[in-house]
Amino acid sequence: MALASKELTKLLDILDEENIDTSLENLCSQLHQIFSKEDRFKVGMTLLLLLQHVDLLSKHGQRIMALTMLFDLYKGEPLASTPFATVFVQMLKPQEDTNNGVLLNNCSGQMPVLSECEKNLLINLLGYNQKEVMKKTPRQLVVDDLYLASIPSIDLTNLQLQLAEYHSELPSISKCGNPIILSDMDHSKITATDKKILRNMAENLIVGDPPLCAQSYSPEFLRLAPPIFHSINELTWYNMTDPSEFTVEYDNSMCVSYCAGAEARRLMGKAFKSVLTLQQQQHLVNELDRDPKLVYHIGLTPGKLPDLVENNPLIAIEVLLKLMQSSQITEYFSVLVNMEMSLHSMEVVNRLTTTVDLPTEFVHLYISNCISTCETIKDRYMQNRLVRLVCVFLQSLIRNKIINVQELFIEVQAFCIEFSRIREAAALFRLLKQLESGDIGGLNAPPAKSKIDMC
Repeated sequence: MALASKELTKLLDILDEENIDTSLENLCSQLHQIFSKEDRFKVGMTLLLLLQHVDLLSKHGQRIMALTMLFDLYKGEPLASTPFATVFVQMLKPQEDTNNGVLLNNCSGQMPVLSECEKNLLINLLGYNQKEVMKKTPRQLVVDDLYLASIPSIDLTNLQLQLAEYHSELPSISKCGNPIILSDMDHSKITATDKKILRNMAENLIVGDPPLCAQSYSPEFLRLAPPIFHSINELTWYNMTDPSEFTVEYDNSMCVSYCAGAEARRLMGKAFKSVLTLQQQQHLVNELDRDPKLVYHIGLTPGKLPDLVENNPLIAIEVLLKLMQSSQITEYFSVLVNMEMSLHSMEVVNRLTTTVDLPTEFVHLYISNCISTCETIKDRYMQNRLVRLVCVFLQSLIRNKIINVQELFIEVQAFCIEFSRIREAAALFRLLKQLESGDIGGLNAPPAKSKIDMC
């Protein structure tokens, strides 16, 4: 991620000391014209490397240009999301600040060390005087250092918290290491006539992938090699003199439950969408019987229950019976009660009522929803068919003493009168009258046979 030699030359031309009387705004405009958005990060890394090494950019004017360009690269984006936000925060810290108890070394090259003038410039760029500062030239900023020094410090607490949260996720190994190139702190060796030498030096250090001055020396973490035993204390199993004395022990139960669970999940996923064959239904029921806890791990949720009821009602019955002790059973009941009434849903409810004790309010609510559905349906044929189903269903509940008909007497009686033209409704009405008169013999009489098409 480094600039090519020609690109570095263009960047150094903009940073040339001859541009010290050009406004920062114009310099940044030239930078954006020469380099595309895709090259922003490479340009930023190069500017950062130049700022890290004082002897490559020894003039205050040049460093002011580089610092401003580094900030302007991602202008308009949230500061915390830019790749150089951490650099700005670190550069504004006092030099006596420590990092994990170690004093920041000015010659380490890890972080650019700014003069007071450069720090004040960065504060202005991060603050509210950005537009005013960008109109000035590097020479004006160096001369007007007293003006910049009067700017109050900026509060970076919020930015530091955002960056700290991000850096806490980085591995510790990424935070250690020292650069392999160190700056020469004796600046007296560099004169104004060494411009060509400085450019060649910058090209040798920066051009390359990765740049030489960006590489760091990190400690290598070594592990001790395991000892090779050749003593009398050596473990006996290391010396396998007679292979026939040893046999391979294999756990035949490994992965069995997992495979069974995977097959059950596959069949259950298919049961939501289509009708299973008798063999598949039996296999799924056997797996659920073998492991009662498997029902919690096969992908069934209250929202998927209606699909299961319509496609495979027998599987729905088995699953609900195994979920009776679950804390979610009331949610499954609620979904079953409020789903669209059908032969399959009535079959599931009827089977549950004859097998376990369902909450009374659940059964009553389901009966009310069935009656309401019959009353509101528009299709006359379907209405007659559903009325027959509901009447047979209610007779079964009454004869098996699953419901107390007195609690629903008025509602069921009105239902029978409304659909008295239908034979099953008339039979249910007669049963209600027998119960009202105290003739319990009607309960022992066989239910009327209905020629309802149950398909």
